Amino acid sequence: MNIKKILKIILPLVLGGLLVWYSISKISIEILIDYFKEANYTWIFLGLFFGVLSHLSRAYRWKFMLDPLGFKPKFTNSVLAVLVGYLVNLAVPRAGEVSRALVLKNYEDIPFEKGFGTIVAERIADLIMMLCIILITLFVQFDFIYELLTKNFNPTKIIIGLAILIIAFYILTSIIKKAKSGFLLKIKTFVSGLIEGVTSIFKMKKKWAFIFHTLFIWAMYVAMFWATIPAIEGLEVPLGGILIGFIAGGFSIAATNGGIGLYPIAVAGALALFDIPAEPATAFGWIMWTAQTAMIIVFGGLAFLFLPIYNKDK
Repeated sequence: MNIKKILKIILPLVLGGLLVWYSISKISIEILIDYFKEANYTWIFLGLFFGVLSHLSRAYRWKFMLDPLGFKPKFTNSVLAVLVGYLVNLAVPRAGEVSRALVLKNYEDIPFEKGFGTIVAERIADLIMMLCIILITLFVQFDFIYELLTKNFNPTKIIIGLAILIIAFYILTSIIKKAKSGFLLKIKTFVSGLIEGVTSIFKMKKKWAFIFHTLFIWAMYVAMFWATIPAIEGLEVPLGGILIGFIAGGFSIAATNGGIGLYPIAVAGALALFDIPAEPATAFGWIMWTAQTAMIIVFGGLAFLFLPIYNKDK
């Protein structure tokens, strides 16, 4: 293993450790422990139930991507592969996608490149869903976001900034379209691949089933966030806070190993916009992150152990 690969593993963990320290510095460990002790775990387990449903749905959705390629993996192996993938992502970001494809290669004889290709297409669908949630949030909370921006930024500067971004985007896309070599060609190829991946979804035999499961998966993600809020007595978060907090948490998970350290900071920061006190907001972030992470470790670990037992003939 070369230095570059080692740094890719170590640096996110170091960053996560620093973020954990920073987050803990905002609330004493004793107070945080009290929040964990006094939390209503009925709501936490309800949130985890929604999380489990999302994982099962993701595993089931996967077959709609593999079926046109001529592969029909066992649903159990698909579920175990998804759970192992989440577990691996906690240690090495984005390595979970590789492990998912490897599981099906080893136990279902599905070529790695084909399995991995379907996972990339899945991620494109998930990216679109995140963008849709952001757009819905902008629509639902337009007045709040507009007031927040105008309060902290000069409206004229915002309009000028948006105009510059639109013009710059138009110029950049025009240049990329004409690119025939170098870095811009790579961007052009990447964007073309994204578009092809998205349009391929609508060419599936069971595209509506795939779309339903995609909507269901993300509905369960939001439901998991929403259901965990009442676990902290007296914590009341409006719809806008739930959506913005969910988005902030989602980006933090993508930025570090499973959102370690960053998730509580991001969620607390989002809830602070709605005048929710930092202490319960930070505690909620930690409870939410701990519950998700514990679920992944437990179920991912069991999946890792159960795979060779279930596939003992292999």
